[in-house]
Amino acid sequence: MARLDGVVRDTLARTGVPGMSVAVVYRDRVAYLKGFGVRRAGSPGAVGPDTLFQLASLSKPLASTVVAAVAGQRGVAWDDPVVEHDPGFALADPWVTRHVTLADLFAHRSGLPDHAGDLLEDLGYRRGYILRHLRDEPLAPFRATYAYTNFGFTAAALAVARARGVTWAELSARTLYEPLGMTATTSRFAAYRRAPDRAVTHVRVGGRWEAGPVRDPQAQSPAGGAASTARDLAAWMRLQLGGGVFDGRRVVGRAELARTHLPHIVSAPPRAPYGRAGFYGLGWNVDYDELGRLRLGHSGAFELGAATAVTLLPSEGLGIVALTNGQPVGAPETVTTTFLDLAQHGRPTVDWPAFFGKVFAGMEERARAGTDYARPPADAAPARRPAAYTGTYANGYYGPLTVTREGGGLVMRLGPHGVRRFPLRHHAGDTFAFETRGENASGLSGVRFAAGTGGAITRVTVESLDRTGLGTFTRR
Repeated sequence: MARLDGVVRDTLARTGVPGMSVAVVYRDRVAYLKGFGVRRAGSPGAVGPDTLFQLASLSKPLASTVVAAVAGQRGVAWDDPVVEHDPGFALADPWVTRHVTLADLFAHRSGLPDHAGDLLEDLGYRRGYILRHLRDEPLAPFRATYAYTNFGFTAAALAVARARGVTWAELSARTLYEPLGMTATTSRFAAYRRAPDRAVTHVRVGGRWEAGPVRDPQAQSPAGGAASTARDLAAWMRLQLGGGVFDGRRVVGRAELARTHLPHIVSAPPRAPYGRAGFYGLGWNVDYDELGRLRLGHSGAFELGAATAVTLLPSEGLGIVALTNGQPVGAPETVTTTFLDLAQHGRPTVDWPAFFGKVFAGMEERARAGTDYARPPADAAPARRPAAYTGTYANGYYGPLTVTREGGGLVMRLGPHGVRRFPLRHHAGDTFAFETRGENASGLSGVRFAAGTGGAITRVTVESLDRTGLGTFTRR
């Protein structure tokens, strides 16, 4: 414990992340609770134990705790089909629609593709539209494929709230936040925005950390929209490590909570004959260390400026959470993993700052891999006249795409009422490029126009939207 201050300060110094708040729980007491750095780069407001951070996907194990509490009551169970509580829910396969359960969606084993619906959120669509269009997504084999899906997870959580006749934010507050005295924690983005002691999100621009665009995750609140403090999350870790008991009171049923800690799908197959597999439970990454001890964890990440991590070692009654206000570069994971190494081995067994730095740099590089649209080929064919491309193109999933001529160039508009505007730059022939934006931005991406049998442009494919084959738009 005495070395943790140094670990945090070294991590902030290496990464430049503006601020971090950390809590450690050991044997049902809060053993460590501190804030470091500032809430906003260049401003004097210090981070403390009660500074409110966006949790990103650390919201998921919070949400599974809420559902575990409700599942211990009458009328809701982990194995309930989602349509039992939300008759309007549907996926592409009618059989899967009838059988997919709350547990299936909380374990990311429904067959929905990775991050299904997230690109619709980036384009400005609201929750209702996104959830309705999950039925358009192609499905992988049911209960045999792991794929991380924020909106599948959200659909299951909202079905539970619907069964209780309340909103998700109300259910979370009544079931978990209020009983544990988590007075600052909220599942409403508006409450985070109003909080005076709030960590502002940051992104790196030219090697410097700057306050970035605010990420509004309300559409996927159960999966990524909660906000909390290190103090509040210390109470939640005590509940988790106490098997659902907090301050001598049972808040969550032991069996229902324990089920969230079990493997429900293989999320990371072993890479070597003697390697260990990784699993996903219900809102938790579930792993086992070299001694066979259960290890629970989850990270949260907003590319637009937040990164969080929690790790629990239940057999030792030990847990640590780290919250940061910088885009994901491995800072919270470095702190939590280094601390667990110190606790178990007395020393770091790996240079964790260097390790996680490479991991996150590699993830960013892979996200931007593909055609280099910044450099048109030397023998690039010319484009047609602008009028050949302008018009409206239809798509049942993404809605209409319009191309207009503005200021001598072409502009593509997407999203409800064309809310997202993307200038196009010519690359080669009938291919253009645009700069992606939003949480899932991947740099420059292609826009490929195609002609029909008559030679006129009849369709267009947006490369960044075509991950599951849904990115082609047809001219009206």
